Amino acid sequence: MKASLDFLLNGERVSLADENGTRTLLTWLREARGLVGTKEGCAEGDCGACTVVLAQLSSKGKLEYLPVNACILCIGALEGKEVITVDGLKALNGGALHPVQQAMVDCHGSQCGFCTPGFVMALYAHYKNDNGISVADAIAGNLCRCTGYRPILEAGSRARALCNPERESTDDAARAKRIAALPKDATRIKSFFSPLSVAELASFLVEHPQATILAGGTDAGLWITKQHRDLDEVAYVGRVAELKGIQETRKELEIGAAVTYAEAHEALAGVHADIGELLRRFGAVQVRAAGTLAGNIANGSPIGDSMPVLLALGASLELQKGNSRRIVSLDNFYTGYRKNLLQPAEFIRSVRVPKLAPGARFAVYKLAKRFDQDISAVCAAFHVASGEARFAFGGMAPTPARAKKAEASYAKGIEAACAALAEDFKPLSDQRASAWYRITAAQNLLRKFGAGLSPREIFAFD
Repeated sequence: MKASLDFLLNGERVSLADENGTRTLLTWLREARGLVGTKEGCAEGDCGACTVVLAQLSSKGKLEYLPVNACILCIGALEGKEVITVDGLKALNGGALHPVQQAMVDCHGSQCGFCTPGFVMALYAHYKNDNGISVADAIAGNLCRCTGYRPILEAGSRARALCNPERESTDDAARAKRIAALPKDATRIKSFFSPLSVAELASFLVEHPQATILAGGTDAGLWITKQHRDLDEVAYVGRVAELKGIQETRKELEIGAAVTYAEAHEALAGVHADIGELLRRFGAVQVRAAGTLAGNIANGSPIGDSMPVLLALGASLELQKGNSRRIVSLDNFYTGYRKNLLQPAEFIRSVRVPKLAPGARFAVYKLAKRFDQDISAVCAAFHVASGEARFAFGGMAPTPARAKKAEASYAKGIEAACAALAEDFKPLSDQRASAWYRITAAQNLLRKFGAGLSPREIFAFD
């Protein structure tokens, strides 16, 4: 185990021994390194002004470029990666504007300029990955307050035509070599522990049972930026090899606790296309590049979008404490608002997601005020197979929950199930939707499912 945090910053080797691992990357960049190109807009991962790119080597040695929100990313998560900021793009491009930057100039994609660095970095990640997603999806996590999106979209489309493939290939090879040369040990700096194995993680949690388990930090980061909490002990799971895999059998997927949404998307979309569409609208590329399925479950927000899907499918969790493991149905995991069955020192090892049986009917719907990157007012998942109905909702109760009375009434017809749904839930009114809207919308989504209408025709409400 080493007592330093080692990573690269715009090609430069950085080693930190006395830094707090829970300090956000944004504050460290601006305050410790004077790299003020990266902006703070919201400090909660919503606006994208703070977007930077993390370059890392996958388990297969492939170079990956991840757009992330620096405002909620703990620097302890940088171990073994390279951070690329807008300040470094020219230097990394031989002193000339990078093709993404040049395209933004050519297309007049900047006005006040505050959001521009974040757009540039989101487009840079899109440019480097060439992963088939649209430019619009690539910048869905970035908000512009004055220019409008047309010239930015044009810049995203134009950038690739300006690239120098030979330079890009040379730069990628050099970057991969630099990253590969970084130390590969468990890290302990101050109160931040970054293990490499499940055994190291489990042992640390037994010794520090009240430690915060950190994955992508897309929610925990807000504890730091908005609640101003000091996290005394943190165990970071992002480098634990056994938690980063996806195992697939004929009947189920087993998704490790450190697998990000971006990494799990293809496998989950293979269960049903509606799940893929839901995940496309889950946060934005910056959130999906860092956030994990297990983290969303452990967080337990009543409006977490993944849990209705998992409840409807009958998912279960493998939990571990020390050397002991147990399997718990997600149906029984939550005990109250943001409370669950996890014991001190226990953690989620994997999520087991059953596949659909032949002939099963399944649908997922999300209603939100904005189509992209918005929290649900109501999220619903419906699953009917072999005469059994499983209906699950988010936004309707203190926890994500199944509508068991509606399930039992489904055999009597859709209207009977809709009436029973009003007995299952007594939702609250808040800034996202009124109680009346929620129950009415939930009933209408059930009617839509019963009518067999295309679940992928989802529209936001005004």
